[in-house]
Formats: sequence, structure tokens, C-alpha cells
Amino acid sequence: MNWEAFLAPYLQVVEELKVKLRGMRAQFEHESKHSPIEFVTGRVKPVASILEKAYQKNISIDQIEAEIQDIAGLRVVCQFVDDIYTIVDMLKTRNDFEIVEEKDYIQEKKESGYRSFHLVIKYPVETIRGEKRVIAEIQIRTLAMNFWAINEHSLNYKYEGQIPTQIKARLKAAAEAAFNLDEEMSKIKDEVQEAQRIFHQNKNKH
Repeated sequence: MNWEAFLAPYLQVVEELKVKLRGMRAQFEHESKHSPIEFVTGRVKPVASILEKAYQKNISIDQIEAEIQDIAGLRVVCQFVDDIYTIVDMLKTRNDFEIVEEKDYIQEKKESGYRSFHLVIKYPVETIRGEKRVIAEIQIRTLAMNFWAINEHSLNYKYEGQIPTQIKARLKAAAEAAFNLDEEMSKIKDEVQEAQRIFHQNKNKH
């Protein structure tokens, strides 16, 4: 397979969505409102990771495009849990892509303790052969959820998916601690946002 040609539309999706999502953030700031978006990142899965996932899930090469949903991945990170649902609602009103699936791992956390909101979308990309609808995944999570998920990912990589029981238990406890942090911060959300508003207003005066 010509991987460069295969991945080109996915790269285009990631770049275009990063611009659009960061544009949403800038718009909120321009209107001096609290932005539910803290930061946006995106990546295209490396070929080795795609092949590994295909092998694990018994997906043939010609089924990769249809079966692997996170070749193009965007991550939107927020301050508060409420912000996640604000972003989800906003993305649902857009007409520049189609949402094909949503997975709420916040209400229904994974066994590992993982929390996040996933949207699987079909995004139209203009190619020299016409429009191509590419599957991509948008993950929306808080800073605390993101911190936990990055560390869990590193440990999964180190232990090749077989994290020792003792570390698994600690990870689960850490996931709950991260969620408790989110819950507590939600209770003082208005205070935090007011403080941020004052800070931004003063900064803009100088």
C-alpha cells in the first residue's frame, strides 16, 4: 500500500479541524467570554500503530479505512466538565461534517478509569479526484482527564497493554482523584471564570 497517499486526506482533516476548532476558541476570547476550549491538538496515527491495531482487531488491510475510526484524531481539552458538553452541543450544530457516532466515557467510564467524550465524524475532504468523506475522531476531555490519559497511554506502551495489577489499581485510584478534582473545580467554576475575565480585561488594557 502507498501509505503516503492513503494518509494524505487524514492529514488534511487534522489540519483543517485544528484551524476550525482553534478559530472557535479565538472567537470566544474576542467576545470576552469564557472559552470552553483550553487547547486543541491533532495527529495522524503512525503507520506502525495502524498496523498494530489492525492486527489486534483482526482487520484486513483493505478494511482499515472503514474499520479504524481514529486514524485522524483531534483532541479538545477544557477546564471544566460542563465545557465538554458545551463543545459537543456546538459541534452537533455544525454542517461542515457529519457526526456518525458518539461515546460518552464520562457518564460511562471505561473499566480502566478512562474518561473522555468521543465523537466519530465523517469529514469531507476535497481531493484531485473529487470529494472524499474521511472518518476522524474528536476526543473532548478536561485537563485532569487528559493528564491521566497521557500517563495511562505511556504505561500501556511500556507494558505492551499488560499493566501490572498493582499499577492498574493505582491508576484507577488516580482516575477517581482526577474526577474528584473536576467535581470540586466545577463547584467554584463561576469564581474561577470571573477571575479569568478580570485578568483578561486588565491584560488587554496594557
